[in-house]
Amino acid sequence: MTTAKQPVWLAEDDDSLRKVMQRALQRADLSVRCFASADALLEAFAEQTPAVVISDIRMPGMDGLALLAQLHHSQPQLPVIITTAHSDLDSAVAAYEGGAFEYLPKPFDLDELQAVVERALKVAAELQPAPHGDDPLPQLGQEIIGEAPAMQEVFRAIGRLSKSNITVLINGESGTGKELVAHALHRHSPRREGKFIALNMAAIPAELIESELFGHEKGAFTGAAARREGRFEQANGGTLFLDEIGDMPQEAQTRLLRVLADGEFFRVGGHTSVKVDVRIIAATHQNLERLVESGSFREDLFHRLNVIRIQLPRLAERRQDIPQLMRYFFQRAAQELGVESKALSPAAEQQLCQLDWPGNVRQLENVCRWLTVMAAGREVLPADLPQDLVAGAAPSGAQGSDTAALNAPLVAQQWPQLLERWASEELAAERPDVAQRAVETAERVLIEAALNATAGRKRDAADKLGWGRNTLTRKLKEYGIH
Repeated sequence: MTTAKQPVWLAEDDDSLRKVMQRALQRADLSVRCFASADALLEAFAEQTPAVVISDIRMPGMDGLALLAQLHHSQPQLPVIITTAHSDLDSAVAAYEGGAFEYLPKPFDLDELQAVVERALKVAAELQPAPHGDDPLPQLGQEIIGEAPAMQEVFRAIGRLSKSNITVLINGESGTGKELVAHALHRHSPRREGKFIALNMAAIPAELIESELFGHEKGAFTGAAARREGRFEQANGGTLFLDEIGDMPQEAQTRLLRVLADGEFFRVGGHTSVKVDVRIIAATHQNLERLVESGSFREDLFHRLNVIRIQLPRLAERRQDIPQLMRYFFQRAAQELGVESKALSPAAEQQLCQLDWPGNVRQLENVCRWLTVMAAGREVLPADLPQDLVAGAAPSGAQGSDTAALNAPLVAQQWPQLLERWASEELAAERPDVAQRAVETAERVLIEAALNATAGRKRDAADKLGWGRNTLTRKLKEYGIH
């Protein structure tokens, strides 16, 4: 079946971008009709029907989401592709909830646009209805912020899942915002009127996890003075978020698997089954596939959880979001503390955007709180930044950071300059693998320092480095550190 010459309509108010998109689609042998506004497209729609519509969101007059609603009121099966340069979670969810065939944040690759259009044409030819929804969603606050491409993929995933109760597994390093994404999945789902219950597996002693999850009967164990509902019963009709699922003990994994399969369980010490209707969202900073290989995580449970996976990017992979995130955190810290919100100077912003942020967004938020208290003026200058932060070490937040800044050793303050000098010499001498050798040396030093700071406790050392335990274990073997 060919999709050539089926009419594709494009609504885009940017003249240059409209022409670029038109030429790209015409090169793919597609018939393209262009409009500078949604109103103009809608007027033509009264007399002719396209096979596919592509529309920007923000345009003079009617916006793209209103156009989407109008088009689907008349023709619910029409595939509409929404594009926008002002992409956020609410826009993505609103587009998918309104029945958009696809949501493309700008800038997008023209090959990707062509592929999406051809897929939409195929759907149109086969008369398959596009997703459609009528229920308005509650407005989500701006806790999840991001315009970086990696975050747009997260927003698109949340939008696609907005009508689903399917199990979701969220992967991401510590501090990347896994619980925020879980909240968003719940709030933008058919279960949004139900409860959102969260439980962190790593924070509960192993012997208490089953009681926390499934509840217990009176007298089930010493101290069980009364019947208690577990998190599954509390979340009935809603969503249960199991954070750090990789830390769940084997016995609890077996019981969880049965609940996922049958929708029922027994309280600890109980003999009557309890039936529940709960959506599971799980999260981990660990590599579950490796845990399965090592035998510490059940393979059948992994497959039950790994239905849809969302990968959260590290903050270093979305540096363009750092200024916007810091403005938000400054405003929130100012409201909590009852003070004036700070603002970054251009020099401080540039310096912060170049850091690695091993603690990710959580670390960034802690730095904003510290600066709200410690920076002398309203404008944050490079001199205001904690020295342990700019020297490359993970900041410890407000507590003790001022002392660390005043007493930081000279070598800690100068090591970026020393590294630059070393790199210049290595590059001038045309020695190979400069970056790899620098990274390996830095990682070795950081690992040994973290182990010394934690008296050899690997889990604590991994936390200080902003890594998962598996990552630290792998690097210990890689560098031969014992």
